[in-house]
Amino acid sequence: MNSFIRNSVLGIAGLAFAGGVAAGPLTDTPTPVDAAPVAAVQADKPAVDTGKLIPHGVQGAQSRIDLSDEQVANTKAIIAATKKAGMDERAAVVSIATALQESKLENLGHLGDRNDHDSQGLFQQRPSSGWGTVEQITDPEYSTTAFLKGLKQVDGWQDMPLTKAAQTVQVSAYPDHYAQWEQLAADLVAKHWNS
Repeated sequence: MNSFIRNSVLGIAGLAFAGGVAAGPLTDTPTPVDAAPVAAVQADKPAVDTGKLIPHGVQGAQSRIDLSDEQVANTKAIIAATKKAGMDERAAVVSIATALQESKLENLGHLGDRNDHDSQGLFQQRPSSGWGTVEQITDPEYSTTAFLKGLKQVDGWQDMPLTKAAQTVQVSAYPDHYAQWEQLAADLVAKHWNS
């Protein structure tokens, strides 16, 4: 009896497999999967032109992190400051990618021995370098506006790869690290620009 049940189960499994093969794809070519994340868009809000967000394509491997409520609030503050400055979605992408690299979108105060000189805030700006007072550069709107003011002074920033535009403003010891955040920054702008 055991072998009868076993043979029946195997027979049914074989039919299920054969049926699945016959109903499956008729070609040997695998279906490509688009790995690019898709941003959610609210039905009552106009969609962001995603072609403007990453006009040059991303450079290198991309990093992603899950955001806390604080990080999302800082993302929205950067977007609001970008709009207030009269700049477009691409400027917001550059700003958010920069803040992701500098602070992971956390409004950091002085970190003591772990701090790079006197760098603080979302963009790790330094009071000693003329970015503003500690109170100013730890205010998300002020620090974003200061970053955007620097970005506006970079001739042709719109036509540069993100990491070059960010580096020209930030003068980081790691100039290529901004590139890894471009896709996440674009996704965040697409999601929050019209929210």
